[in-house]
Amino acid sequence: MPIFRSLPGAACLLCIAVAASAAALPKWQQFPAPPPMPPADESGFADIRGISMFYSVYGEGKGSPILLIHGGLSSGDVWSFEVPALARAHEVIVADSRGQGRSTHGLAWLTYHRMAEDYVALLAKLKIDRVTLVGWSDGGIIGIDIAMHHPKLLDGLFAQAPNVTPAGLTTIPEIDPPPLSDSLSPGGEAQPDPAARARDRQMARERVFKRLWATEPNYSDGDLARIRVPTEIVIGDHDPVIRPEHAAHIAHVIPGARLVVLKDVGHPAHLQDPKQYLKAIEDFMASEKPAAARPPAVANSKAPPGPNAQTAAAGTSG
Repeated sequence: MPIFRSLPGAACLLCIAVAASAAALPKWQQFPAPPPMPPADESGFADIRGISMFYSVYGEGKGSPILLIHGGLSSGDVWSFEVPALARAHEVIVADSRGQGRSTHGLAWLTYHRMAEDYVALLAKLKIDRVTLVGWSDGGIIGIDIAMHHPKLLDGLFAQAPNVTPAGLTTIPEIDPPPLSDSLSPGGEAQPDPAARARDRQMARERVFKRLWATEPNYSDGDLARIRVPTEIVIGDHDPVIRPEHAAHIAHVIPGARLVVLKDVGHPAHLQDPKQYLKAIEDFMASEKPAAARPPAVANSKAPPGPNAQTAAAGTSG
């Protein structure tokens, strides 16, 4: 019938219209879904520090290792744009942080330092002595913690969109009372329906992270000033989560650190412009050297305001 013959064409026109509408949005307003992760050379669960931590290794044995740490309430799968490119020349380690993705939470209270020590234990289990750490959001905070407590593990720290106090957030979450267990309903009774139990677990997990974000981290300027790892603090020029002056302050306080402003992207910059993000990582790794020997950064007129912050332009959009 004519109506059935016309449906495929109408569907195609609808797809084109949707794609055109998305393309019309600026990058910082787009939230592209990451593609599937490539096959790993090694993958599994590491039993460490009271949890089962899911990890994958790509490009095993190649070049200098890179550890990628995801943001809060996500998983290592968010790095699927970056992993294939980085694994061509480097061994790339990706994992799910405690209580996220496929990793278990354990009985311990969730803190950034506890998650940082999980990654330290994972690297020891994998017999990896040193890495360049690339961390996004919560992953950047975990990277800062590792740089403070285990500097010999890091060749460099590329921390994108971290904060060092809750005041660095544009909005501090309101704290909900935590449930007794992530398997219990808010009323304290176990839900018989599997879908309801899954919903309650997700709500409980969100409460845990709201509390974390509202109360941590709490690194002082003195803590940051003791970091001696080559560091870049990276921020999108349209990041709605982290105050730009806060990012500039972190870069100012860490000795030798540089502030890199990514163009036309927001908080999930690694998804919104993978090409620019990869270039920023590659440029950072090419410039890694002891902080005392690093040249002053070139001022970037698009950088967010901050007291005497060192800045550097990073790549081009596209």
